[in-house]
Amino acid sequence: MIDVPLSALEVAMVQTGTRPVETLRDTTAFAQGLEQLAYHRIWYAEHHHSPAIGAFPPVVLTAHAAASTSAIRLGSGGVLAPNHAPLTLAEQFGTLAALHHGRIDLGIGRGPGTFDEATARALRRGAGPTTDAEYHDDVAAILSFLVDEVALDPLPEPWLLASSTAGAALAGTLGLPIALAHHIRPDNTRAALDRYRAAFTPSRWCEQPRVLVCVEAVCAETEEEAAWRVGPMDVVKSGLLKGLSEIPFPTPADAAVHPFTEAERQALAGFRAQQAVGAPETVVRRLAQLADETGADELMLTTPVYDLRDRLRSYELIRKCAEATTAP
Repeated sequence: MIDVPLSALEVAMVQTGTRPVETLRDTTAFAQGLEQLAYHRIWYAEHHHSPAIGAFPPVVLTAHAAASTSAIRLGSGGVLAPNHAPLTLAEQFGTLAALHHGRIDLGIGRGPGTFDEATARALRRGAGPTTDAEYHDDVAAILSFLVDEVALDPLPEPWLLASSTAGAALAGTLGLPIALAHHIRPDNTRAALDRYRAAFTPSRWCEQPRVLVCVEAVCAETEEEAAWRVGPMDVVKSGLLKGLSEIPFPTPADAAVHPFTEAERQALAGFRAQQAVGAPETVVRRLAQLADETGADELMLTTPVYDLRDRLRSYELIRKCAEATTAP
């Protein structure tokens, strides 16, 4: 039984054979579909210079989705602090929160959002990778500017994204809710959670530890169909295992004939075992297990499958099965 809210992470995968503008248009239908399915929130991730993921600014997607929906919470998951001036982020999300009362989140992350060094430097006006101290200062400045400079009502709900114990410790020290990237580094989840809870100090933003766990969830009517749907992302991941970042997002048919090595198959199977892929009962059981193991207050699902209809169907099947298992 899943007794925590379910939300969604929109990664905006650009399908082979389509244009980024089509992916961009799909984000509207996705937001409206998730609102109809009563999902709690949608976050938009920041990515740059990738053939598989659209370079759509989270603040723009958040604004457009907020204007296209009426109730679902929306925000960044995350906007990457090193790529932006803290005051700019505070002004942008503070304005959105004032325009869309009680619906806007500001999820803050650290990574560059790209594997390309030239792109990362262009985003940062030639600066190199940010240090721990610089990142800590940026996050603190964003929070300060929200209160002291923007000072609108209501303010966006700030979250800190983390996939390591260092990021978890910062979230705890600042008294922020934490969003753990279990869908990226599942082996770090337990240690990061322990560090966060041990370091947590109550703040104006959060009185007690609050945990969101993001998990890859691909659901279909059968186990075999779910494995088919997850194939394109397996191809992208196998490229990353080889250090290749310029991998397009293929069709399921192309993914089905991709020549994975045995080592890649084992690595992908190990990763998938820590996520939630399969028929509805399998996925809901795994999500409930993950919520129980982590003590999560919320689960965020990311579903990188090829077709918008199949993606929305995955969320629909999960919602229906979850509701059926909780019905009296």
